[in-house]
Amino acid sequence: MKSHSEIVFENDRFRATKWTIQPGGTIPMHRHEYDYVVVPLSDNLMHVTTADGELIEAALKPGTAYGRNAGSEHENENRGDSDVVFIEVEYLK
Repeated sequence: MKSHSEIVFENDRFRATKWTIQPGGTIPMHRHEYDYVVVPLSDNLMHVTTADGELIEAALKPGTAYGRNAGSEHENENRGDSDVVFIEVEYLK
């Protein structure tokens, strides 16, 4: 799998998880239970495959962010030659 996560902050409203996907690694297909924001820590290209098979090439740039609603379902893949690293902040409504 070549990916791992570490919860770096959590309280009754938010959870922040640092994700690292090594070259050739994936975060398998998953569905998000909560609304979330992603803050890239590395400058990479991440390949995202949605539940309906759509492939999205997501350019990650440090200092930027994007968000998705609960229910988002996808797989994340690192096809590059350096680690993909980002913080995912979930709003635990």
